[in-house]
Amino acid sequence: MALQAGIVGLPNVGKSTLFNALTAAGAEAANYPFCTIEPNVGILVVPDARLDQILSVIPSKQVLPAAVEVVDIAGLVRGASQGEGLGNQFLAHIREVDAILHVVRCFDDSNVVHVDGGVNPDRDIDTIDTELILADLATMQKRIDRYAKAARTGDKEQLGQLGVAERIAALLNTGKNARSGDWTPEERLVLRDCQLLTSKPVLYVCNVSESGLGEGDNAYVAAVRERARHEGAGIVVLCAKVEGEISELPEADRAEFLRDMGIAEPGLGLLARETYRLLGLQTYFTAGPKEIRAWTISVGMRAPQAAAVIHTDFERGFVKAEVYGVHDLLKAGSEAALRAQGKLRVEGKEYVVRDGDVMHFRFNV
Repeated sequence: MALQAGIVGLPNVGKSTLFNALTAAGAEAANYPFCTIEPNVGILVVPDARLDQILSVIPSKQVLPAAVEVVDIAGLVRGASQGEGLGNQFLAHIREVDAILHVVRCFDDSNVVHVDGGVNPDRDIDTIDTELILADLATMQKRIDRYAKAARTGDKEQLGQLGVAERIAALLNTGKNARSGDWTPEERLVLRDCQLLTSKPVLYVCNVSESGLGEGDNAYVAAVRERARHEGAGIVVLCAKVEGEISELPEADRAEFLRDMGIAEPGLGLLARETYRLLGLQTYFTAGPKEIRAWTISVGMRAPQAAAVIHTDFERGFVKAEVYGVHDLLKAGSEAALRAQGKLRVEGKEYVVRDGDVMHFRFNV
């Protein structure tokens, strides 16, 4: 799946530090604005205990987890919608991603400058939102002009789209995001065609200090959590600096480090799963002696489309899919036992794949 999540936020909130940790891509992290000029693209691995569970029953040479693409986009500043701080370039990068990971600074540190003089999550989020809304208003005005011109010829379809565009613009003019609107399915088609920045789903990532881990929400995080609740957005709390330290440790030393820090798992694991959910993704597995692999598909995909993620020939010549659940595999102890117990199902073209299915495809081309 070629879906991407983009990391956005003000300068010096910890975006590139977080990106370095989650992708090990080596993006430059520095204490000044615009240290990231071109968007860096990396891979965020999605931790999944079910892979090891499958491996415990089906020996395999390698295990390949699911992953999502993450783009580190340079920090926005006030006035970006008018081109301030290379804003037009950065807004274009946001337009290309499918979801937004909005990193919010939730820590105090006099050694790390803040572009607006002090930490204030509500204000910082408003700054980003305002620039995205202003950019979307400019987009909608161009759409309205185009639809109005076409509607003057009597084109009923264009007249209908003009009405939707005007309603979208009216919402944006109130300072609200496009995603907050109550749109009909037909209106959502117009909204999607407009590719608005504020129509993208958002996950707030609260970057706290090392001392703030495991102590409950500080006042900054509490403010973001309340805002996320009001907006129906997700939220993840982590310390980008600590995540970077964890990512540099040998695998064998990480569990002890986590215990010493008083945290159950790296924040990146939760971030990966929440990003997956935000993008509307789920996982199915294939398993054999050569590899056990997690495959990424959109929620609601049918079996032939899921097979196409492996190879387009699988969809073109799809015959059937043999399907079972990880829990049933663990309980039976082997695929042969599953067959003998009648718990290996045969599904056809209309089968909607479930998260966690283990699948063997039969095809003929």
